[in-house]
Amino acid sequence: MSYSESSPLLENGHHSDTAKPPFTSRAVSFLKGEGEPSWPQSLKFFIFGTWFNILLVFIPLSFISHYLNWDAGLRFICSFIAILPLAKLLGEATDQMSVKLGDTMSGLLNASFGNAVEIIVGIAALLNGELRIVQTSMLGSILSNILLVLGCSFLAGGLYQSEGLFNDTGAQAYSSIMTLTGIALVIPAAYASTTNAGLPSNNCGVPEAEGGCPSSGLLFISRGTAILLLVVYCAYLYFQLKSHAEYFTPKPEQREETEPRMGTAAAGVALLSVTVIVAFCAEFLVASIEETAVRYHIPKAFIGVVLLPIVGNAAEHVTAVWMAMKNKYELTIAICVGSSIQIACFVVPLLVIVGWIVGQPLTLHFANFETIILFVSVLLVNLLLSDGKSNYMEGLMLLVLYLVIALAFWVA
Repeated sequence: MSYSESSPLLENGHHSDTAKPPFTSRAVSFLKGEGEPSWPQSLKFFIFGTWFNILLVFIPLSFISHYLNWDAGLRFICSFIAILPLAKLLGEATDQMSVKLGDTMSGLLNASFGNAVEIIVGIAALLNGELRIVQTSMLGSILSNILLVLGCSFLAGGLYQSEGLFNDTGAQAYSSIMTLTGIALVIPAAYASTTNAGLPSNNCGVPEAEGGCPSSGLLFISRGTAILLLVVYCAYLYFQLKSHAEYFTPKPEQREETEPRMGTAAAGVALLSVTVIVAFCAEFLVASIEETAVRYHIPKAFIGVVLLPIVGNAAEHVTAVWMAMKNKYELTIAICVGSSIQIACFVVPLLVIVGWIVGQPLTLHFANFETIILFVSVLLVNLLLSDGKSNYMEGLMLLVLYLVIALAFWVA
């Protein structure tokens, strides 16, 4: 190695070549997508990448049918067809973001944008005093994610690959947190059912059909547990994204690279934009479902646990199935199980705290029947994820359990 008079005396004392550019420069570079497909190229691929996007014409029809109050059947069809291309676009944006951000972060963003709608709808129902609708819709979202969507994903993926592989250590971490949340919901139910202090009171004005008036002890347990679950969720995010991120990334032999067709910033804007449109179409779809259900005398519990979560989260559901068909099971599990963890450990506790603030006595006490169903569902998912492998038979088992639960709620 040759030296000159301008060479530094100490190698580690010369930082001019290793200094990071300022934040503004990095931000501008990120937005421009330097080294990535340009914004025009990204939008061209996103909108004109497939003939399937011709169904996007149903988006304005969904809005028109809703605001002109067309027949419930027509409103349902327009909104449902509008969600199909949006679901594919949502999956495409998630897949493109995974090129730069990785499967774990992309799945988390996908689940978070989807659950933002759940939070808004849940708070609106909470402010209107619809406590049972809040509980059943949250329960339904968890069950539809870990049974219906994960089952469909494993079944569809099994038709393309004989066996799907994913990081078993990360899957066990997911399963353990879901088990914790299941136990956290069993304890309030056991307290309310087996102790005199857990018997409901009669001074809050909540009708029996909405869950009745919880005792002061049950409110204390629910609110304390909600705070603890929020702490667990924050720790889980740090564990997943920072301290043990390697547990949630595919092993080298399981990794399937995606061709970059969009810039990361463009994919993020696309994901946010499509999520907003999906929120409106899903709301129109839910409104038409409720009217149709009343017309055909469909039980209210069945609507809250089965119908609303399916149609309300249809876009995220299709995304998870599509990722499994592309052999990207890390993304599928991050969307399905990760979304369920977010609802159970963040959305439900948050709604309990919001209810506490606004004077609505929302608790973590679900009906005994619902608590048992949630616990056995988590148990089955825990068993199936433990080996880090999936196949169509495991998907079929998850679907069968979901159908059994749907039958039970139809006559509940």
